Amino acid sequence: MNARRNTVEGPGDIKVTTLPSGLRVATDPMPLVETVRLGVWVDAGSRDERPQEHGMAHLLEHMAFKGTARRSAKQIAEEIEAVGGDLNAMTSSEQTAFVAKVLAADTPLALDILSDILLEPSFDPEELKREQDVIIQEIGAYKDSPEELVHDYFTEAAYPGQAIGRTILGTPGSVTSFDRQAVTDFLGRNYKTSHTVVAAAGKVEHERFTDEVERLFARFPDAPPPAMVPARYLGSEMREDRRAEQAHVMLGFGGVSYLDDAHDAVQVFASAVGGGMSSRLFQDIRETRGLAYSIYAFHSAYHDTGAFGVYAGTDPKKTRELALVTLDVLARAARELTEDEIRRAKAQSKVALLSAQEAAAPRASFMARSLLAYDRVLSREELTGRIDRLSVEDIRAVGRTLLETPMSVAAVGPLKKLPRIAELSGHLRPAEPVPAPAYAAGG
Repeated sequence: MNARRNTVEGPGDIKVTTLPSGLRVATDPMPLVETVRLGVWVDAGSRDERPQEHGMAHLLEHMAFKGTARRSAKQIAEEIEAVGGDLNAMTSSEQTAFVAKVLAADTPLALDILSDILLEPSFDPEELKREQDVIIQEIGAYKDSPEELVHDYFTEAAYPGQAIGRTILGTPGSVTSFDRQAVTDFLGRNYKTSHTVVAAAGKVEHERFTDEVERLFARFPDAPPPAMVPARYLGSEMREDRRAEQAHVMLGFGGVSYLDDAHDAVQVFASAVGGGMSSRLFQDIRETRGLAYSIYAFHSAYHDTGAFGVYAGTDPKKTRELALVTLDVLARAARELTEDEIRRAKAQSKVALLSAQEAAAPRASFMARSLLAYDRVLSREELTGRIDRLSVEDIRAVGRTLLETPMSVAAVGPLKKLPRIAELSGHLRPAEPVPAPAYAAGG
């Protein structure tokens, strides 16, 4: 059986084995620890939902530990907690992960439970109804948090009418419409070996771990999953005018895929303009003008697209000045970012990359996500080297390119003074008419 495996060495002591089924197994041994962080990462998320499946990927995550053909939900909890371990799951627009933390000796148990929930889920109707009710409460709580809600509105404004732009949670109507068969169908359609990585970091021995994975996941489906539906950044406006003490405003533009050569430059630009207390946005908007308590820039990168944005929380009376000054700061930065600013932004970017890989959990996650994205595990030297090689003009140029794309605007709160997207786009590009569509929140 081993002769049919293909094992390659990654950076450091990382090893990656591709099993005959196409399932990939990755390990990162950490000799000074006694525990293991392990999990199953699947390249399927909310963007893989069909129109009638809005919220399905997240519901599946909720149902993960709610019972299998061999274990009830209570038995799953008792077995893992009896050895001091824990289980968790998480969903994004492109991936879903099911993870565990255990002592090294209990790795086989954790793998057995993880394989069980993916190969033999019961999706009991009573448990399904309970989790649907829980998610409805989660949706309600989310709507009561405008700072979080505005981020969902921003994504929807960036990708109107596309699965990638919809909320991961779904709506009360969509979530309650799902039955056991619908959840089973989504799992069967999207969870395939070629799009799945089982990874572990900590006190783990590669061959033994791989043997166990191959045995337990032998029945994991190896048929190809459906082709990814392409996503396209479009830009639009989403606003929800509501009574509140603060307005939450987001302005953004089209970004790039994490596979794009410009990805690192966009990340550094975001850090330079809004990544810390020395950034241009923080200094100008908060420290000099007092227009916002919280302000930052970010870049969300996906397989085939991306979105760059700025978030700010402000006094409703200051939304107009905030928005216009933010655009001015971005435009100046794209022309004038200095070598010192970019040096600081590069350092921030490298620290963020490297510090995220110092513990077992993020190291396991990084291996899996790297394999799903690039078909290999990127080294720390490669990641930091790509940042170091960027020039001042590389960063400025990518900033100018971002600002040439259609604008996205999202806002929640008292918005009477916040200009509409056409005026904001005209302020940034006064010679260009911008007929961007506007959408009412929830409509």
